[in-house]
Amino acid sequence: MSDVTSVVLNILEFLSYAFIFAIGIAVLWVVVIYFRDKTQTESTLRRNYPVVARFRYFFEHMGEFFRQYFFAQDREEMPFNRAERSWVYRAAKNVDSTVAFGSSRDLRPTGTVYFVNCPFPTLEQDAEDPSTVTVGPSARSPYTTASVFNISGMSYGAISVPAVRALSAGAKKAGIWINTGEGGLSPYHLESGADIVFQIGTGKFGVRKPDGGFDEDKLRTVARHDAVKMFEIKLSQGAKPGKGGILPGAKVTEDIAAIRGLEVGQDAISPNRHPEINNVGDLLDMIDYVRNVTGKPTGFKAVIGAYGFFESLCEEILKRGPESAPDFITIDSADGGTGAAPMSLIDNMGMPLRESLPLTVDILKKYGLRDRVKICASGKMINPSEVAWAFCAGADFVNSARGFMFALGCIQALQCNKNTCPTGITTHDPKLQFGLDPASKSERVASYAMNMKKEVGIIAHSCGVAEPRLLKRYHARIVLDNGRSVSMDDLYQEPTPVSAAE
Repeated sequence: MSDVTSVVLNILEFLSYAFIFAIGIAVLWVVVIYFRDKTQTESTLRRNYPVVARFRYFFEHMGEFFRQYFFAQDREEMPFNRAERSWVYRAAKNVDSTVAFGSSRDLRPTGTVYFVNCPFPTLEQDAEDPSTVTVGPSARSPYTTASVFNISGMSYGAISVPAVRALSAGAKKAGIWINTGEGGLSPYHLESGADIVFQIGTGKFGVRKPDGGFDEDKLRTVARHDAVKMFEIKLSQGAKPGKGGILPGAKVTEDIAAIRGLEVGQDAISPNRHPEINNVGDLLDMIDYVRNVTGKPTGFKAVIGAYGFFESLCEEILKRGPESAPDFITIDSADGGTGAAPMSLIDNMGMPLRESLPLTVDILKKYGLRDRVKICASGKMINPSEVAWAFCAGADFVNSARGFMFALGCIQALQCNKNTCPTGITTHDPKLQFGLDPASKSERVASYAMNMKKEVGIIAHSCGVAEPRLLKRYHARIVLDNGRSVSMDDLYQEPTPVSAAE
């Protein structure tokens, strides 16, 4: 017993000395920092409040993580509030997504969208699966799919290997497509056999020559993969129209550098537009070139700004013939997401989807091209209400990136551009990637997509139609600034065909 007592006393004595030593170091640190803050001239706060002012930066940093848990209300946060994120988390986990007592959504603000229920809603036995849509019927390899909600462009580089693997496997399970983003086609996109849309960014990563421009052999090689169903030429992105993609050098690993044709650690900054495209004729020429080389449906992605562009595009298509038209157009919203963008663009540039989607659909109708050109809607649509609205407005498909990031476990820590993502999604730090298990997360990706299809279907059935693609503008109403609402059908009236207008 005495030996045990002696050991315990020795341990306690050591711990007491260690504690005193630690206190001494802390005091010494405070003294050094005090004089350092008091004598520096860069920060007024640290000069006036030495030591104490340093805690401001710590709390400011930690606020990014804890604000959503302790201070923000369910409908307060941006870009996505707790209520929106919570639905995605529940859908991805495939758990009960019902709520009790009443809605916390305020239906009074101007611009609020709600749907009009039918007195005789669609019976369960009369409900139908989403109808199939064929994109590029005149291409050598048209693409036919019934998917309504797909994975938008997130490049390997902007997101991690485990994230790509989970998204790809989840897309396969749910029967939806995954867009590669502008970073090229990686082996991880191909592993599961999911349908793939290959995006050609302004840097043409994956299909470029070392000095720029298309490498036709690389383009054909990508097209030979059966999984690659379509090609999307990216003109602009909602979060940064007029600015090319930005992948910080810290994220350019050896693997990414090989796929993109860069040097390890080199910033991947794409041009702010395709140098070959100076007008709508050049755009149609590039679409025709890619479609002829690959044999696959080809379209483009753009955030809408100067909408006269679409009028000019349609006029040029009619001159050349409908076969010259893009097979699809992806319309991105000004409030779309990104891994890194200048605040001046992300906050101020471009047209929100609520305005640009109906406008684009109507212009295509005006020129008799709506059936020829399919429409994908993209940008901040992560819940069933936004997706249902897009179908009412005239979309054929809806794409989401951030919704599927939430399905992977994203907590909106806003660290996407720093290689420090705590959930392993947008980082290439192996320690942070360790927590993201592709097998389990792929199940969540699939569940999210399937529950989205299910709940958009529920909205459609309540409106009295059998499936989402039958939703029309008269099924939705929008609140005006006088507090009253108006049908979308009245707000966006059927355009006069261009032949009649002339």
